Amino acid sequence: MASLDELMALHEHWAQANDCALKHTATRPVFGDGNPSADVVFIGEAPGKKEDETGVPFVGAAGKFLAEMLDSIGMKRDDIYITNIVKYRPPNNRDPLPEEKDACKEWLHAELALINPDLIVFLGRHSMNDFFPDERISNVHGKLLIKKFPHINTTHFLPLYHPAAALYNGGLRKDLLDDFKKIPVALKRIREK
Repeated sequence: MASLDELMALHEHWAQANDCALKHTATRPVFGDGNPSADVVFIGEAPGKKEDETGVPFVGAAGKFLAEMLDSIGMKRDDIYITNIVKYRPPNNRDPLPEEKDACKEWLHAELALINPDLIVFLGRHSMNDFFPDERISNVHGKLLIKKFPHINTTHFLPLYHPAAALYNGGLRKDLLDDFKKIPVALKRIREK
């Protein structure tokens, strides 16, 4: 079980040690946030404008929607941990480039290894493709994926559409809300093994 102090030390180390080019254009790194001993870790894409200003992930409109969805399954933000595959805001909120993802990959893996969650929930295709590069979010959203990786103990993954995508595309909203209800079911299944 990780402590907040251990997580903060990890983030401070990687903020210095990583060579992501985005660190030169962003205001600050945006560390993961939440419960260091969470059973569920949510992984998004990259910080946006609000996150770059505050240093906290998922505080804008997508973060509000995420809080509503957590509430719908009887969870709150304090129960989970949330982070991004890229720790710095890309200019104009563009998609992170492959080399930017690669520059933050060891940082993310160290974060996940320290927290050691039962379930990792991908918020969007970018985080999912970091682990499952050949999958399409439209084909696997809401499906529990099981795979062993060398750098983390977690073997269960649930890809979901990104909350921001659902905010802009009403058709995805129902899918995301339905898929979100699968989180407690997945956790129960994992714990019964």
